[in-house]
Amino acid sequence: MVLSRSWTLVKHFEGAPKLSDFKLKEVKLPAIKHGEVLLEAEYFSVDPYMRPYSKRMMKEGDIMMGTQVARVLESNNPAFPVGSFAVSNAGWTTHSISQGKDLTALLSNWPEHIPKSLALGTIGMPGLTAYFGLREICCAKKGEIVLVNGAAGAVGTLVGQIAKIMGCKVVGSAGSDDKVKYLKNIGFDEAFNYKTVRSLEEALKKASPDGYDCFFENVGGEFADVALRQMRKYGRIAVCGAIALYNDTVPKKGEYVHLPLIFQELRMEGFTVQRWLSRYNEGLEKLMQWVVEGKLKYNEHITRGFDNMPSAFLGMLKGENIGKAIITAK
Repeated sequence: MVLSRSWTLVKHFEGAPKLSDFKLKEVKLPAIKHGEVLLEAEYFSVDPYMRPYSKRMMKEGDIMMGTQVARVLESNNPAFPVGSFAVSNAGWTTHSISQGKDLTALLSNWPEHIPKSLALGTIGMPGLTAYFGLREICCAKKGEIVLVNGAAGAVGTLVGQIAKIMGCKVVGSAGSDDKVKYLKNIGFDEAFNYKTVRSLEEALKKASPDGYDCFFENVGGEFADVALRQMRKYGRIAVCGAIALYNDTVPKKGEYVHLPLIFQELRMEGFTVQRWLSRYNEGLEKLMQWVVEGKLKYNEHITRGFDNMPSAFLGMLKGENIGKAIITAK
């Protein structure tokens, strides 16, 4: 018998999530059956999507949703031999049993010197979000100007770097001077701290007086209202997230998007990365190639210890991380 520890959702979030919304439980797992595998988590991911999706996909008392990189301890499934690693959707739990349908084996050519935790970030869902969102929704082309907000987060840091690989000029917005410094270190042409600029409109115009061809939108709210007015003719906006709005209990009333959309003939489209599920391997292989070649740099904001999962989640939502927020099992 294996003892599994899990963080459960006590009650659905009202406003900003609180530590009291979570409860740690322990349960003994049964022996695995034919076709099943027993997994032990080594790395956990916390991501902004967990805030809005928890209400849609979870019941109170469920194990908190999320992905992890886990090692196979026991196996009755030849697709996942003992000692192999996989990305699992088991959530915030130390041990789990799976039939393999919710598991994704790490790329077979995964180099020893590349951290396996990148399967939750740069070579995982955030990387795929940046890769497909920029290519398929923004349709970014060489020589164009790309704007990214939330640029120091797990997705934003990758959007900017991939845009540079594609030959674009990139402008990023972040919420601290340290984050702005990091963005410039990884190749952003321009970056600014939206919390300290006198005027968001002036900051955007200064960073790119000619406006923007592509806007990779991760935040929502006032930033989107201002940025839309600075898009160039036939610009494209990929709406990936709206972290500024997730904790609202009453919907905000903002400006209307119609006039800039009409006069500049813009295309604005929301998306989730699951749209390209059949092409994940294509994206993962390309992301791995860029990491190995040194073209795609990564930073992991690591929290040690499974007991700190809730606080790491709250910290990520407050923007404490630069790059991907990762929690180690021990």
